[in-house]
Amino acid sequence: MSSAAREAQIVVVGWQVYEITRDPLALGLIGLAEALPFIATALYAGHIADRADRKRIALAGTFSLLLSAIALLAFTLMHMLNIWPIYAVIFLSGIGRSFTRPAVQALSADLVPREIYSNAVAWRSSTWQFAAVFGPAVGGLLYGFAGAAAAYAIVCVFMAIAIVAIAWIRYAPQPAAAQQTISVGESLAIGLRFVWNEPVVLAAMTLDLFAVLFGGAAALLPIFAHMLGAGPQGLGVLRAAPAVGSFFMGLYLAHRPPIRRAGATLFVTVAIFGVCIIAFALSTSFYLSLAILTFSGMADQISVVIRGTLIQIATPAHLLGRVAAVNGIFIGSSNEIGAFESGLAARIMGTVPSVIFGGAMTLVVVAVTAILSPKLRKLGELV
Repeated sequence: MSSAAREAQIVVVGWQVYEITRDPLALGLIGLAEALPFIATALYAGHIADRADRKRIALAGTFSLLLSAIALLAFTLMHMLNIWPIYAVIFLSGIGRSFTRPAVQALSADLVPREIYSNAVAWRSSTWQFAAVFGPAVGGLLYGFAGAAAAYAIVCVFMAIAIVAIAWIRYAPQPAAAQQTISVGESLAIGLRFVWNEPVVLAAMTLDLFAVLFGGAAALLPIFAHMLGAGPQGLGVLRAAPAVGSFFMGLYLAHRPPIRRAGATLFVTVAIFGVCIIAFALSTSFYLSLAILTFSGMADQISVVIRGTLIQIATPAHLLGRVAAVNGIFIGSSNEIGAFESGLAARIMGTVPSVIFGGAMTLVVVAVTAILSPKLRKLGELV
């Protein structure tokens, strides 16, 4: 529910900002406003997730996201449609999300037996993808037919439901007495050193970072929706399309044994994602664009399951929060900083050429990473 709320909010904020500014860079600044506080606090958030009650952290972080949604609703109702208050709220929500993400990921590892991680990651990713379908569709349809205030109101309801759901989790936090003498700086350094000393994990994170940094076109979807004459309803559908493909691919993977040639499959699927981004930029048909985005989500889901399984299997339980925080920085950098890069590139190069350039750079990243990381390339079955 929290993911559905966030995805719906992204659609509404993106359309509002583009309606106010008609500037692709303004869309990119949404990502930057969330990425900067997220990256700045993520490592400390991972440290806290390994030392405190992960359920309480998840509750507090989700509550802060609810407050952000309420603020956006209030701005809309009071017709305060200046973009700077919106950026300020997004900035504060980035702090809340930085604490929520590692706590939730580490909490899920506490609740799921390690021998079924691969299957659990597939199910967890599929439920997220379902939310990523449901959220944008609801946000876009409500915006188009009932207005922004109604869309923000449902975001608040979803966040409230998420808080109740987290509160229902039965969880006994593991004692962290052995770590009490470790300073914050040393604790954070341990997480960073672990990732640095695990070349396969580091290569997988780096591949994700740069592939999505260049290949992510999600921030520019409001512009493509305008170009295709789709309106906010069409924007919600376009935003949901990759998640539709990811959802069904996740269900398929959840009922299949682990992928045998995980490394080679990871590189192939990221390359397919890059090709899809180029094809999407060249499309002039709404339905063809929809199909391409759906297929890109299918490819991305395979790589998500491989990376998620690899990180959780390779990481000791007591480091899961900190490693999740490091991974969160990589993901946050690729998604939110990638949104800023997309907006800036579109301002300089034009929307369509910038997306083509990003897809091409994704293919370059795949090739370079495959050459520099033979261990990841040769990675077999993850069990």
